Amino acid sequence: MLSVDKDTFQAEVLEAQGLVLVDFWSDGCEPCIALMPDVEGLSEKYEGKIKFVKLNTTQARRLAISQKVLGLPTISLYKDGQKIDEVTKEDATKANIEAMLERNIG
Repeated sequence: MLSVDKDTFQAEVLEAQGLVLVDFWSDGCEPCIALMPDVEGLSEKYEGKIKFVKLNTTQARRLAISQKVLGLPTISLYKDGQKIDEVTKEDATKANIEAMLERNIG
């Protein structure tokens, strides 16, 4: 799973072709850290179909706000640079993330 920051987000997510899942998290967000192994597991399951990246919003607050990330954890799905779906806060569970991916593949 690729870590992006405010300098690489544009190229890796907004200019990417196809589906990109972004895990927005921060150092102080316990639910985010607890969710990360599930997201990393999904990244292996969907390898070759969806690109998975994570962004630590602690160093990228303006970027997170520009992407309308208002609470954490937020798992957003982009297609060809446009946000098409997301799950946030208590809805950000492995089952809900996987359901979102399945809804949007092919």
